[in-house]
Amino acid sequence: MDVNGGEIIRKVKENIRVKKVSIEPRSILLFIIVFLMMVLLYTSFFTIDPEEVGIVLRFGRYVRTVNPGLNFKIPFGIEKVYKVPVERQMKQEFGFRTVSTGTKRTEYSKRDYVEESLMLTGDLNAADVEWIVQFRISDPYKFLFKVRNNIDTFRDMNEAVMRQVVGDRSVDEVLTIGRVEIEAEAKRLLQELSNQYELGLKVDQIVLQDVNPPDPVKPAFNEVNEAQQEKERMINEAQSEYNKVIPRARGEAQKIIEEAKGYAIERINRARGEAERFNALFREYIKAPEVTRQRIYLETMNTILPRVGRKVITDRGAFGFLPLMELEQTVKEEGRK
Repeated sequence: MDVNGGEIIRKVKENIRVKKVSIEPRSILLFIIVFLMMVLLYTSFFTIDPEEVGIVLRFGRYVRTVNPGLNFKIPFGIEKVYKVPVERQMKQEFGFRTVSTGTKRTEYSKRDYVEESLMLTGDLNAADVEWIVQFRISDPYKFLFKVRNNIDTFRDMNEAVMRQVVGDRSVDEVLTIGRVEIEAEAKRLLQELSNQYELGLKVDQIVLQDVNPPDPVKPAFNEVNEAQQEKERMINEAQSEYNKVIPRARGEAQKIIEEAKGYAIERINRARGEAERFNALFREYIKAPEVTRQRIYLETMNTILPRVGRKVITDRGAFGFLPLMELEQTVKEEGRK
């Protein structure tokens, strides 16, 4: 194979020496024209994806912004296009790094980023704060040309703002009840700072991923939390007992008060009725004293006598009283038989 290959190469060289290759200038010119047309077409049209916009520079100076689709520019490098993903949501992670995301489990870097996450709270305690910032490019011109290394600058601004917000609150607020407020305040301050620096970025969301005390002091924090939970539990139990006893006592007291009020109203009404009855009798008595006196006497005796039982009233000079009494006893015994 090597001998045959060498033989072929030798014959080709001899043919080249024998035959003279003639290249016409017209062919060269046509080739150049075709090549320039291809370069012209290749460098004149460009495509912008749906989530992007194009920033066109002419000799390094900004001239216009183009929308998604097929667009035209001056060829041969006179105009250059920078594609900026304005619809894409980007994020930055602080205190941790995501190595890979999958359908089953997300893997994180095992390295500790304490230089980002370790912060001092307002009550001079330490907290390990991990958070995520989600943002978009709102102004592509400012994003490209106003600030050099704008993503790094934005990251530094995130750390500064979060340290400021955390430094204004106690460690209990940072670890428990103040997380939503911290997220909202950090987002507001970061957006104001981004606008001031003209980064061309819009902050969509800040999420506190994980907030913990530093590892060396975690046992002490856990004990404090347990004590606080025990305190809250005892307060809740006492409040429960209070809610059981106090409303019942108040109800009983109100019941006694209402009964007393009812009794007082009853006595007053009865007294008024008795007074009115007495006044009516007194008016009748003034009109006919003897008749009224006799009627009152009879009504009184009619009320009293049925209550005193059976009585026998005799005269002092009467005789045979005892036989009458014995006769009554005999009648009772015979009735029993």
